[in-house]
Amino acid sequence: MSEQTIDLKKRRFLTKATSVVGAVGVGFVAWPFLSTWKPSAKTKAAGAPIDIDISKLEAGQLVRVLWRKKPVWIFMRDEKALDALNSDGLIKSLDDPDGTGNSKNQQPSYVTSNFRSIKNKESVAVIVGVCTHLGCSPTYRPEPGAADLGGDSWKGGFYCPCHGSKFDLAGRVYAGVPAPTNLVIPPYRYVSDSLIRIGVDPEIT
Repeated sequence: MSEQTIDLKKRRFLTKATSVVGAVGVGFVAWPFLSTWKPSAKTKAAGAPIDIDISKLEAGQLVRVLWRKKPVWIFMRDEKALDALNSDGLIKSLDDPDGTGNSKNQQPSYVTSNFRSIKNKESVAVIVGVCTHLGCSPTYRPEPGAADLGGDSWKGGFYCPCHGSKFDLAGRVYAGVPAPTNLVIPPYRYVSDSLIRIGVDPEIT
């Protein structure tokens, strides 16, 4: 076998070997690049709907969950609290009781204006627990008549100790406080009578 033939075979071998190594190298480069297109579990969880079991929720009890990095309150109001939300005295002390003023974008169209909850499910409230003034998280103060919050005029609700904003048990803001609008009602629906899904609007039937 001539030296020329041997050199030619060596050249072909080296060419093939280089091609294989190059292809493998591209594979290692492409994988991390393609993996960046897949959302992480943390990313999906940040915006994904969440289900809350309310089967054991009692009147006056409040449950806090995290949705889209914001606290969401789920709590149950008794008949006395629901009656108070419709009382003339309370309504007159609120800045936007029916949600048609500055607060018109703070709630979905399918919740009632007075209870700010899905019709026929008025006792359960679902509210984003972030003050509309500077983003603090108000304190749950459900007890009516609290002396430090106005005595008889206080029907229960939420108080933001940072700057003094007050909200009723429907998340409606009182007049004359720093917060400019009612608390936000997130999109939510009932999967069943005992299961709420936050982050999804009700199905249109």
